[in-house]
Amino acid sequence: MASRLADSAVLFMGSHQKPIQKRKIAAQYLPGLWNIKGDRLIHKGFGNQRHLIPRKKITVIQAVAIPVSVSPADNAEHRNQLAESYGFRQIGEPLPENVTLKDITDSLPKKVFEIDDVKAWKSVMISVTSYALGLFMIAKAPWYLLPLAWAWTGTAVTGFFVIGHDCAHKSFSKNKLVEDIVGTLAFLPLIYPYEPWRFKHDKHHAKTNMLREDTAWHPVWEEEFDSSPLLRKAIIYGYGPFRPWMSIAHWLMWHFDLKKFRSNEIKRVKISLACVFAFMAIGWPLIIYKAGIMGWIKFWLMPWLGYHFWMSTFTMVHHTAPHIPFKYSDEWNAAQAQLNGTIHCDYPQWIEILCHDINVHIPHHISSRIPSYNLRTAHKSLQENWGKYLNEATWNWRLMKTIMTVCHVYNKEENYVGFDKLSPEESYPITVLKKVMPDYA
Repeated sequence: MASRLADSAVLFMGSHQKPIQKRKIAAQYLPGLWNIKGDRLIHKGFGNQRHLIPRKKITVIQAVAIPVSVSPADNAEHRNQLAESYGFRQIGEPLPENVTLKDITDSLPKKVFEIDDVKAWKSVMISVTSYALGLFMIAKAPWYLLPLAWAWTGTAVTGFFVIGHDCAHKSFSKNKLVEDIVGTLAFLPLIYPYEPWRFKHDKHHAKTNMLREDTAWHPVWEEEFDSSPLLRKAIIYGYGPFRPWMSIAHWLMWHFDLKKFRSNEIKRVKISLACVFAFMAIGWPLIIYKAGIMGWIKFWLMPWLGYHFWMSTFTMVHHTAPHIPFKYSDEWNAAQAQLNGTIHCDYPQWIEILCHDINVHIPHHISSRIPSYNLRTAHKSLQENWGKYLNEATWNWRLMKTIMTVCHVYNKEENYVGFDKLSPEESYPITVLKKVMPDYA
């Protein structure tokens, strides 16, 4: 983890509490946990806020009915408060310990696992057509409309990633050679090596929200945050204002280093890397020859940055929220991680179409064998059978603001501690985000 963030540094360099009124405390029910620590009483309640109250000033609390050792997630009213605070539509109840991932998978209708070649190739046509339209828009748009053209094209090329994603999960075609060819070709415009990504992504599904083992993003460790001023600065910027493009660091660090792969994977990794480098060696010079350096920036770089915006945004929304814990392997539960620890988020319809429903993400983590075009049917089944346990949202600014300004450093009790709590004098980027980001939900 430390090496991952240390490498990212290269990319990103370039209270005062009001007095508690006795009457108010006695009159209100405050859901949450109360713990004695040192000379303070700590209440962990709404929005993971910590209220520190000197013991000698709260003797009245001994006579008040305050729930002890009640998890906030067990209280419906509190879950609703958290959902409103974080920008969620629903925060799910904790999944019972005796529920297994097989129980959930077995509840899904068999049809959602069926591969349909017509639907699969229809998704390819949607991506090819929308990408071609995007390139045409870039070529013809006046300069002041280029951002719109880049947004469309970056979203369209994200659809290529989703197609390759299905191929990697063996849910695109019954012919595995076809899947490997299509997956490799779909990833080429993104400069993504197909096999290295597939190997790492399989581990993400096997170890979702497991500390250290999950190959997607983790919370920051406090020891690495404190390890050096330079790394701390890079981490604050990387997990703060640059977070919607943090997947660029992940792309560089995870997919091109042969040392990160097992010996039986190396051959396939090398083939994928050769394809990517060949595309760069042939494709980039052709673009520059035809359109110049500015053409390369207009037609490839800007849409690619748009793709990474979605790659980063989708990934952090899928598994990151103040109430969703990362756990050590000895505490980890597969059913809880995949059903309770994965988030369904609705985006505008044109994004859902161009990205082939990748954000209908909970069923995909219940079983990666479900093709993207069957995810909505599978999600409807989960809503019917397991609906009260699901975390669901519609994309909004409050949701993004919560992730980018709160979900930072790992803490076993609180899940996350914000950078500005640990190092307020160095967390100017976070305080700026809190001020300038909209809070609409």
